[in-house]
Amino acid sequence: MLFSNFFVLAEEKTQPATDYVAQLEKLEEFLIVISFIACVLITLAFVYFAFRFRRKESREEGKATQHHNLPLEIVWSFIPFVIFMVSFAWGWLVYKDVRTPPKDSLEIQVYGQKWNWEFIYKNGRKTTNELYVPVDRPVKLIMTSRDVIHSFYIPTFKIKQDVVPGTYTFLWFKANHKGEFQVFCTEFCGAGHSSMGAKLNVLSLADWENWLKTDPYKGLSLVEIGQKAFQGRCTACHKPTQERLIGPGLAGLYNTKRDLEDGPVVLADENYLRESILNPGAKISKGYPNQMTPFAGLLSEEELSGLIEYIKSLK
Repeated sequence: MLFSNFFVLAEEKTQPATDYVAQLEKLEEFLIVISFIACVLITLAFVYFAFRFRRKESREEGKATQHHNLPLEIVWSFIPFVIFMVSFAWGWLVYKDVRTPPKDSLEIQVYGQKWNWEFIYKNGRKTTNELYVPVDRPVKLIMTSRDVIHSFYIPTFKIKQDVVPGTYTFLWFKANHKGEFQVFCTEFCGAGHSSMGAKLNVLSLADWENWLKTDPYKGLSLVEIGQKAFQGRCTACHKPTQERLIGPGLAGLYNTKRDLEDGPVVLADENYLRESILNPGAKISKGYPNQMTPFAGLLSEEELSGLIEYIKSLK
């Protein structure tokens, strides 16, 4: 690579993360080289004409001339046109490739919500803020939002797509090597936007198939299940201490009196905690905005019971 290695180690460039990245980098380098050559030629011409046609005497006056060189004008118009059309055709082919997923792509459902990502696989397994895919296999992400517009962005793969409520958008990629890659939301979506990240984990096919079959909650107590669900879904808004974030801190919350925005005081028992998770707008604590996404239909009974037990365990 000609210019990319200024900022990226050479060994990291030997195998791009995806074939699309390799194609895009070749196009970028072509445009950089062409732009550099054009810049040099224009600068040299500017310097030459500045000296060649400079005024030699203080009283010398320029003479108006009307002279056209048709072949020269055709050449300097035709060459940029050819370069432009080559760039356009090359860019269109790269774009067409990244917008046309292979028919045998592995499909994964992606749901964005304030402020986390949920991934649902074909066998029904769900993960939050952790996406697992096999290496060397095309993966198609079918995405939608449960609240506002988000944007799913994998910088290393150079792909990004808005995630819109009420409709589906998609991305596809084929990872060339195993590893962990960062995912960001790049559409401002509220107070917790900066913490709306996820990890893309690329595994070997055998490891991915084994992971897909495992039960993430096997052998865990309800409190441990709740802690795992809390770490995956709730940390953008709540802390397991008394420190306030977007929502209240959860330590010591259970079985205390809560002042509501509409006046009454309620006891934070199991029913209150359950309702606050599934339908947070039903009873809004005084001094807090109504920004939490309802989790009705998003949690299994096991996860919901685990979250309640985990909150009860926080002192």
